[in-house]
Amino acid sequence: MSIQLQIIWLFLLSIPVACVAWTVTHEEIFKEPRDYCVKRSLHGKTMMERKFFYLFTCEYCFSHYVVILFLFLTGYKLLLNDWRGYVIAGFSLVWVANIYISLFAFIRQDIKKEKKEIEVMEKTEKL
Repeated sequence: MSIQLQIIWLFLLSIPVACVAWTVTHEEIFKEPRDYCVKRSLHGKTMMERKFFYLFTCEYCFSHYVVILFLFLTGYKLLLNDWRGYVIAGFSLVWVANIYISLFAFIRQDIKKEKKEIEVMEKTEKL
């Protein structure tokens, strides 16, 4: 695979990684399992238990496991054609996916802020 195609794969494959990591760690559909994991990560009896359950509450941590799944499914390698290509691809995918997640969170926060400002303006207009 040419380096240009590898870079295209990097930026495209990071999109579903970011999507899955964000959905599991933030969206309402996974609220109950996430709340359970938060409780276990805070009140677990052993350090290993707390760390294990924390992985499901942090998008950065969880994205590493999502990347491993996607590398297994796609066989994507970056720069090298042996096991080192998987390692480089894995960390690169995590990095790009988390840039996407950060941008999405920033945009989402800005949208919420604008909605609140509009609500306040509408309330003051009614008064």
